[in-house]
Amino acid sequence: MELKKLECDLTVCKVPDTANIDMTAELFFIGKTDEELSLVCKTEDTPTETVARDDGWKGFRIAGVLDFSLIGILSKLSGILADNGIGIFAVSTFNTDYILVKAENFEKALTVLSAKGYTVC
Repeated sequence: MELKKLECDLTVCKVPDTANIDMTAELFFIGKTDEELSLVCKTEDTPTETVARDDGWKGFRIAGVLDFSLIGILSKLSGILADNGIGIFAVSTFNTDYILVKAENFEKALTVLSAKGYTVC
């Protein structure tokens, strides 16, 4: 399985509303519940007004389109990382899964996954 590095710094934050989110940005994820409105975006695209903010994330995605019938892909990846003391923040889209790790763990995460047979590009 191929993993594609995202070549940007990422921020995970809570925002009061969508008014200051740049909807034309190249990369972002929005999650809304009855308790919060969360945003993952390139650090440079983070709105100035946030409720809470955590910088210093890097990420990669599973290359290609994953069929919904595939089971355990995210579980296997997160298990390998957890076994090596690396916490994750996962985001899924219709096509694939994205895994974010703190920047200080990024190279270690890629090394560990490469050692388990994943191709990182």
